[in-house]
Amino acid sequence: MDRVFNFSAGPAALPTPVLERAQSEMLDYQGTGMSVMEMSHRSKAFVEIAEQAQADLIELLVVPDDYQVLFLQGGATTQFAMVPLNLLGDKNTADYVNTGSWSAKAIKEASRFCEVNVVASSQESNFDHVPDPSTWQLNEDAAYLHICSNETIGGVQFHEFPVTASQPLVADMSSDILSRPIDISSCGIIYAGAQKNIGPAGLTVVIVRKDLLGNARPGTPSMLDYAVHAKVDSMSNTPPTYAWYLSGLVFRWLKDLGGLEAMAEINQRKAMKLYNAIDQSNFYHSPVAAQDRSWMNIPFTLPEPALDAAFLSGAEAAGLTNLKGHRSVGGMRASVYNAVPEAAVDALIDFMQSFENERG
Repeated sequence: MDRVFNFSAGPAALPTPVLERAQSEMLDYQGTGMSVMEMSHRSKAFVEIAEQAQADLIELLVVPDDYQVLFLQGGATTQFAMVPLNLLGDKNTADYVNTGSWSAKAIKEASRFCEVNVVASSQESNFDHVPDPSTWQLNEDAAYLHICSNETIGGVQFHEFPVTASQPLVADMSSDILSRPIDISSCGIIYAGAQKNIGPAGLTVVIVRKDLLGNARPGTPSMLDYAVHAKVDSMSNTPPTYAWYLSGLVFRWLKDLGGLEAMAEINQRKAMKLYNAIDQSNFYHSPVAAQDRSWMNIPFTLPEPALDAAFLSGAEAAGLTNLKGHRSVGGMRASVYNAVPEAAVDALIDFMQSFENERG
C-alpha cells in the first residue's frame, strides 16, 4: 500500500524512519521478548527509554539546568488549567494575548481561576496577525503572560517571543515546538501536546523553570501540580509509555537530521515554497499578514467556496490528504510539520497549479 502525503493538523504525520523502527521493535523490543507498550513503566528497559528521550529533548532544545522537563498526559488543553493553578500564587490576575482559537480557549479556562487581562487581540481582523507588542496593555500585577506561539487553525505565528519584565512568559508551543531553535530561558513555562511535531497523541511535554515549582494553589489536585510530577520524574501514575517511546525515536531522528537548525532550514523552505505559490496566483489567497504567517499551518482559500469540494476530492485522488480547513474558518489548510517531506509540498503545489489551470 502506498502512503499518502498527510497534511493533517493533528494527529499529524510521523517520520517514516520512526514508524519503520517502531515496526521492527513492535513485538520484541531489543531482546526483551515484549513490546514497549507491554512493559512496566518502572522496568529497567523503559526507564532507559524515558531517560534517553528526556536527554535527547534537552539536547535538541538546549534546555538550561534550571528547568525541569515533564512528560505528562491530558493534552495541552489540560495545561490551560494547570498553568493558572501553579503560577497564580497569591495573585488573581494573568495576562493573555489573544491570537486565535487556542488562545481563546486558554483564556476561557483561565477565567475559571482568575481575572484574565487580554493585553491584545486580533479578533476584530479575524485573527490575521500578531498584535504589535508595543500596543499591549500589560498589567504589572499579573502573575504571568500567556501566548500561543502558533495558532494551528488560523495559521498565525510568533516568529519572535515577547520580552517580559517581572512576570514569567508562558508559551503554548503545541504546533511549532521542535520546528526551529528557541531560547528556552525567555519563558517560564513551555508546554506542547505531542501530536504535531513530537509524537503520537496522548503525551504532553512541559518545560518549567524550577523556581516556579511548588507554588500550586491550595486545593490543586495532585495530578495538576507540576511539583508532584517533577519529584518522581513524571511517573506519579502510569505515563503514556508508548507515546513516550515513539517521541524518543522522533528526537533521535531530529538529531540524525542535524538538529533544530537543520530542521528550521527545511521548514522555512517548505513554507516559503507554498506561500510563494499562493501569492503568485490570482486563484488562491492567504488570509494571514505576511510577517506573521506560520511555517507549520498554511491556510488558503479558493475564489469560490463552491470549488472547495472539487479541490479536496481531486487532491485526495492525487494522494494529498487532510487539506480541508478547520470548520470554524473554512477554506484549505496545509499543515507542514517536521515530518511532512518537502516532496509533499512540491506535489501539493503541482496539484494547485493544475487545478487552477482547469478551474481558473
